[in-house]
Amino acid sequence: MRWKLLRRRLATPRVTVRRHLPWPIRWLSGALVLGFSAAIALWAFETGKDLAGLDRSAKAELARLRDEQAGLKEERDKAQALANTADSLLKTEKAAEDRLAAQLRQSEADKLALKADLGFFQQLIPQGGGTPEGLAVRGFQVEVAAPGHVRYQLLVVQGGRNAVQFNGRYELTLSGTLNGQPWTSPPAASNPALQVKQYARVEGMLDCPPQAVVKSAQVKVTDAGGAVRALQTLKL
Repeated sequence: MRWKLLRRRLATPRVTVRRHLPWPIRWLSGALVLGFSAAIALWAFETGKDLAGLDRSAKAELARLRDEQAGLKEERDKAQALANTADSLLKTEKAAEDRLAAQLRQSEADKLALKADLGFFQQLIPQGGGTPEGLAVRGFQVEVAAPGHVRYQLLVVQGGRNAVQFNGRYELTLSGTLNGQPWTSPPAASNPALQVKQYARVEGMLDCPPQAVVKSAQVKVTDAGGAVRALQTLKL
């Protein structure tokens, strides 16, 4: 009998009654505990800083560093402004210097051109001090600028007090050798027009074979009817 009672007790499972809480309440309770702990830790940290004076020192140091930064920025802005001003002055001075150099070069070129014109016109002054009646060619000059290119210039003058304007043409002919044989430049299809009241300066470029050796040049001025009014030959 006792054995049966003991075996029944051992076979019967034990039941424990516990109070059950929903999981949101458990999570909320845990969060509140963690938040409270964090708040206490933060309060302890801030209180420790105040007691040690670290917070006040850090704020003072931060304020000092900000003041130094503002001063350095102001100095940098002033230095940058001075550098910009100096750079602008240098650029202005360089531009003025370049303009003066260009004007000087132009003045030198004008001076050389005037000197060349003066020498050219001095050659045109008649030895007798006057200009004869009719047309005349003065200062006839020819030079080989490059193989196949001949530069020429001349002055056509018309003497007489009551001379009327001359309308005609001029023709330039080159002579020399080409490949060892006598050579003369062919006549142009159309000779350039020429108008002369008192004087007219003529200059230009004439093409020829690059192998040609130019030894002489002749300029001929003709009127509207084809009659020769002035002629001059130049030996090179």
